[in-house]
Amino acid sequence: MSSNVTTVSFARGTAPVGDTAVFEVYIKATPERIWDAITDPAQRAIFSFGVETHSDWTTGSTYRAAVPGVVDLAEGENLVVEPPHLLVQTFNALWSDDVKAQGTTRVTWEIEPVGDSCRLTVVHDRLPDSANAELYGGWPMILSGLKTLLETGDRLTTPGSLMYAQG
Repeated sequence: MSSNVTTVSFARGTAPVGDTAVFEVYIKATPERIWDAITDPAQRAIFSFGVETHSDWTTGSTYRAAVPGVVDLAEGENLVVEPPHLLVQTFNALWSDDVKAQGTTRVTWEIEPVGDSCRLTVVHDRLPDSANAELYGGWPMILSGLKTLLETGDRLTTPGSLMYAQG
C-alpha cells in the first residue's frame, strides 16, 4: 500500500471537481417540504450551520445568508425560482477574503419526486480553476443536515455546525 495516495475529499479540496461539483441525496419528504426547508430562514438555520437565508424567493430577487451577529456567509441573485422543484442562484461567498476573491459562482437546487421520496441534486458550478475547497466543501454536511431534519426532526452535528454554534 502506497503512503503517497491522495484521499478524495470535498472538504480538503482533493475531489476532482473541475468547474462543477455535484451532490445528490435522497430524502423521504415531499418536494414542498424540501422547498420550504431550503427557503425558510428558521429551518435553514437548523441544517446549515446556523445560517439564515433571507429572500422573497422570486426570479430576479436577491438573497443574503448569514449567521446573525456572527458572520455574513453569502449573497446573490435568484436566477430561476420554480417552487417546489428548481432554484438557481448566483453565489458570492463572503466569509473570508480568500473566498471573496474566488468571484461569483452558481448553485442549482433541483428537487425531483421519486415515489414517496425525492432526489435533491445540488450543482455548484462556474467554480474558478483551483477553486478554494471552502466554496463547495460544506455541501455534504448541509445536505446531510437537511435530510436528517426532514426525516427525523433532529439537528445533525457536523464540523460546520460546531464551527458556527451559538451559545
